[in-house]
Amino acid sequence: MRRADRLFRIVQHLRGGQLVTGAELAQRMEVSLRTIYRDVADLIGSGVPIEGEAGVGYVMRAGYDLPPLMFTAEEIVALVAGARMIRAWGGIGMAAAAEEALSRIDAVLPEAVRSRAQSVSVHAPGFATLPEALRHRLDRIEAASHARHRLTLAYADENGSPSDRVVRPLGLFFWGKVWTLVAWCELRQDFRTFRLDRIAEMTEGPVFPPDPDKGLAAYYARERRLGRIPEGALEPRRI
Repeated sequence: MRRADRLFRIVQHLRGGQLVTGAELAQRMEVSLRTIYRDVADLIGSGVPIEGEAGVGYVMRAGYDLPPLMFTAEEIVALVAGARMIRAWGGIGMAAAAEEALSRIDAVLPEAVRSRAQSVSVHAPGFATLPEALRHRLDRIEAASHARHRLTLAYADENGSPSDRVVRPLGLFFWGKVWTLVAWCELRQDFRTFRLDRIAEMTEGPVFPPDPDKGLAAYYARERRLGRIPEGALEPRRI
């Protein structure tokens, strides 16, 4: 990886507003910890508003952005393939946004790279495989998770037994034709997973406060302790 590309990726990893250790950056960049320390020092010296120190971690102040850079061919493949998957299997709003993103990508790329984008061989089936009501529900749950709105669910388990749940939505996961919601269940006072196609009704409720013990990172930590998620598995991260 070119050093310029590495510096750009370091900035991108620090843009989430969360503390990132030098060791984490070194692992992601596949370089030594000393190289990361030197790169971060150079970024700070060039005016990038990074705060922190070696051995503790780094965070970047909000409001900093980089000028637009051209995507690599590999990044184009990933973006186009991902947009096609969401267009086919995402929510109604997500699908429309994915379609718009594909149009914008095609419009701004130079001819040589546009040809690569148009020849990406990853495809996804059409809309008919996912019911429209479920697609709308997917959009609503994603928005509620982002805004930290509690959800009241009328839910039926695999045996058809109904229950009413008030949950804190944490994240949506796609398993190939099946979407699930990971949430903190107020009734069980524990993490629970709900299949979206088993939700009969859903209403948005009041905002819930952030709580590290009831968040997605805590869920991943518990699943890892129980051996349900292997060590080294990548967790979802905000960008």
